[in-house]
Amino acid sequence: MKKLSVCVLFGGVSPEHEVSLRSAESVLNNIDKEKYNVFPVGITKDGDWILFGGTDYSMLPAGTWQNCENNRRATISPVHGQGLLSFENDCVVRERIDVVFPVLHGENGEDGSMQGLLQIAGLPYVGPHVAASAACMDKTITKLIADHAGVRQAAWHLVTQRDFSHSEDAVLSAVEAKFAYPVFVKPAGTGSSVGVSKATDRTSLLEALRIALSFDRKVLVEEFIDGQEVEVAVLGNDNPFASVCGEIDSGAEFYDYEAKYISDCASLYIPARLPEDVAECVREQAIRVYEALGCRGLSRVDFFVTHEGQEVVFNEINTMPGFTSISMYPKLFEASGIAYSKLIDNLISLALDE
Repeated sequence: MKKLSVCVLFGGVSPEHEVSLRSAESVLNNIDKEKYNVFPVGITKDGDWILFGGTDYSMLPAGTWQNCENNRRATISPVHGQGLLSFENDCVVRERIDVVFPVLHGENGEDGSMQGLLQIAGLPYVGPHVAASAACMDKTITKLIADHAGVRQAAWHLVTQRDFSHSEDAVLSAVEAKFAYPVFVKPAGTGSSVGVSKATDRTSLLEALRIALSFDRKVLVEEFIDGQEVEVAVLGNDNPFASVCGEIDSGAEFYDYEAKYISDCASLYIPARLPEDVAECVREQAIRVYEALGCRGLSRVDFFVTHEGQEVVFNEINTMPGFTSISMYPKLFEASGIAYSKLIDNLISLALDE
């Protein structure tokens, strides 16, 4: 059987660049080289595209991949059928690409921008399409759709850069009129908990808003939900399948960027420490959110389960969740009977079915 050619995209210009490098390292180390010709293409923080010429994928998280002597500048052509173009001296080399795996997180990678390029280029790709990617990346749009679908979620308040610049005091007062402390402050368009803070008083709320607004012009302030943090991995197109539930005990104030990727303070429980009926409710709600937002291929859906009453509360959805060696998405499907390499096969197959 002829090998499929897979372009694995990684890096990007978003604050989640380093997370993408770690995710891509794991994907590249686990993809079956007997089945696929793999073309690893990295995007630098400055937006340069590079066809990585090395075979040691540990160079990605180490940050040395850009200096590999066999690298070539590259791009995906928006012209239908042209595929991957790389440049060597005055020559252009064209590689046929069957499918793209955009292991990209955040801005220009997970927000519909890259999906739009791949759509124009006529290239099948792993993950949700343009509209779903954009809707899931913008937490305000996600919440509006989830609310329309009747999904219970944390109460929230929108703060814009314009309103904050006009009157910080008015914004702070509006938040305090709606919520009791503590509250969580999130940029509308980042993942991996980038720019997220917990505010416990007016002073920390002001600082949290300033931090979040440095990442996005729209910011959400959310009520505090006293509960377990539970995540579900979803896989599929027309008939999506939800994994077992996983639970995160952050070991910190909350499951922030450091707890996810730097420190080892977080504890993961797979399956989650939930009664079976509550776990099944979480899985059902994950599919409901996934379908309401029009997702395809994959997503990870995050919830809280309240300590009092075991109420299931939707938190957010990630259309290209972390694929690092410690990430929940592959771990949840491993616990559901799908090994990492087989998971990659399934994702590629779902992309080609589209």
